Amino acid sequence: MKKFDDKEYYVNRELSWLMFDERVLGEATDTSNPLMDRLKFLSITASNLDEFFMVRVASLIDMQHADYSKRDIAGMTIDEQLEKISKKTHELVETQYFVLMHTLLPLMESEGIRFITKHEELTTEQGQFVDRYFEEEVYPVLTPMAVDSSRPFPLVRNQTLNIGALIGKKGEESRDFATVQVPGVLDRIVEIPCEEGRCFILLEEVIERNMHKLFLNYDVYCAYPYRIMRNADLTIDEEEAADLLKEIEKQIKRRQWGEVIRLEVADDIDPGLMEILKKELSVRSDNIYRIAGPIDLTFLMKLYGLEGFDHLKTPRYVPQAVPEISDGADIFEAIRNHDILMHHPYQTFAPVIDFVKSAAKDPEVLAIKQTLYRVSGNSPIIAALAEAAENGKQVTVLVELKARFDEEHNIVWARKLEKAGCHVIYGLVGLKTHCKITLVVRREEDGIRRYVHLGTGNYNDSTAKLYTDVGLLTCAEQIGEDATAVFNMLSGYSEPLYWNRLSLAPLWLKDRFLHLIGREAANARDGKKAHIIAKVNSICDREVIQALYDASCAGVKIELIVRGICCLKPGIKGVSENITVRSIVGDFLEHSRIFYFENAGNSEVYCGSSDWMPRNLLRRVEILFPILDERLKERVIYILETLLADTVKARIEKPDGTYERIERRGRDLVCAQDTFCEWAKGLVATKDPTQNSRVFIPIEGA
Repeated sequence: MKKFDDKEYYVNRELSWLMFDERVLGEATDTSNPLMDRLKFLSITASNLDEFFMVRVASLIDMQHADYSKRDIAGMTIDEQLEKISKKTHELVETQYFVLMHTLLPLMESEGIRFITKHEELTTEQGQFVDRYFEEEVYPVLTPMAVDSSRPFPLVRNQTLNIGALIGKKGEESRDFATVQVPGVLDRIVEIPCEEGRCFILLEEVIERNMHKLFLNYDVYCAYPYRIMRNADLTIDEEEAADLLKEIEKQIKRRQWGEVIRLEVADDIDPGLMEILKKELSVRSDNIYRIAGPIDLTFLMKLYGLEGFDHLKTPRYVPQAVPEISDGADIFEAIRNHDILMHHPYQTFAPVIDFVKSAAKDPEVLAIKQTLYRVSGNSPIIAALAEAAENGKQVTVLVELKARFDEEHNIVWARKLEKAGCHVIYGLVGLKTHCKITLVVRREEDGIRRYVHLGTGNYNDSTAKLYTDVGLLTCAEQIGEDATAVFNMLSGYSEPLYWNRLSLAPLWLKDRFLHLIGREAANARDGKKAHIIAKVNSICDREVIQALYDASCAGVKIELIVRGICCLKPGIKGVSENITVRSIVGDFLEHSRIFYFENAGNSEVYCGSSDWMPRNLLRRVEILFPILDERLKERVIYILETLLADTVKARIEKPDGTYERIERRGRDLVCAQDTFCEWAKGLVATKDPTQNSRVFIPIEGA
């Protein structure tokens, strides 16, 4: 295979991620989106950026401290990456606030919704209301902290919003630093009286207006909000940890003491106050972000969730029923009839919950085994598993404690399951268990039968309404055997001599992908049909990218649908001219992983939990599963074709790694997500699960 080592063939992973956040920000500027939806997308960009700093930037800074010298896939050093990230993120933040302050807030005001960003703008009546609210609701919760010779600089907690102030005793010239945390237990958005429409102010403005009441006998010379971001990446020596659960609990607490990697301050902050924060928090100048508006835009999601603004939002979509599973039907009988494919959130996640609930109650079910990576706050699946154990069934649950930012939740669930009598496994040493699989073992008239659910997304009934994922329910004997082997590996050390249908990471999933890509390249060179379509969240594995480049050079048509990070550059002459890359950002988060290989006319379709990233292929337990039923294969192919036909939400990657919207002139306006919504409704209306419509539904009026 030809070597593709030129750094110009690749995009830096972190910069590619920031380009994804720019695409999300593009939805906030898109005038075709309802106003509240635009605020929602702006909030998502802020949340994304928080995680990017706490994990990706933090990781780079750790490598910088360790004098890590290896260059990345695009040939960049750590210092070069951090320099470019800083420049890009400052530009992104400036754009965020320009969009908010100069576009979205004025549009809100034109709709009768006024957002007061400075307490000085309050009317006399509003000021009196705010002051009463402060004294009755806010003041009792606050803990002001002053810094002087007897009181050291306090711990400023990660991601908390705070107000810093310079204060001095009345009659004295000295100025001391003081700070108060804006309490997260109170609503940040405060609705206040308004002559017309609705008015809101942020909690930090309420506190800042009343700051003098927190420091009696002191003059408050200035007060400004600030917020910090700390290194939140956990460092766990699993080999040395005697108790993984306790070690993770300890590391979670240490997050609050992590190095400050980002400081957000008001753009007009007092210079003296700024110097104190910079010195005490030990933050570099290029990691300071001066904010021309409210700090921490994640509050916009709360605003989006307030009642009374439905006319300014996209109508909420209700996930449709799965036609193969009628209300009150025996789910095991339905699966025995034929494999069942579910496309979330267009189709409801309820059958997955019912699958586990039915197994918990069914007297013929002997055992339930499941992996859990992320679950909802009040998970019905957790409750069903606990009930199953209480009913005397053998219940084995692998709870991945290392699921980033869900560690605390997962510890709570793990303990609850243990108390109910479940056998709980806390992941594997050195690996995250990211695969989504449930195995139900049932005694039937003709013997033991194994029922399996495999999915591309988490067992989270909340995010299943927002994330696009594919799930398969089957009782195919070979997949059941493989599922048993998976859980035997997870609970012990048993590795089978062979696998029937499932491919696992880190054992040989990467080799499987390289084989499938290489087979298409060989077919193309032999003049046979060759075509690859892959839908993933991220592509940054060098060997996979090089295999795709080689296949492109062999003449394979390669169509990639990549939501987020893509280190591959399409359209480079002699390298990737047969590759196209598109990213779709819409109302739902594209999360499914789907793979199509033409295979000389004998096409193969797979779904799985793994992206084409080194961490997924080498450091996680992942599963790739085939779609064997021809009827379901056609349905999955239709999903891919519809995504490739999108002209509304899709953006195309150019050879330089940047993205642009599709030229719409002369084309039907096709929104894949809207098409899937209508398709799911059509399946229910016809009550025909075999329907495989290939109609792409243009937007009405287009």
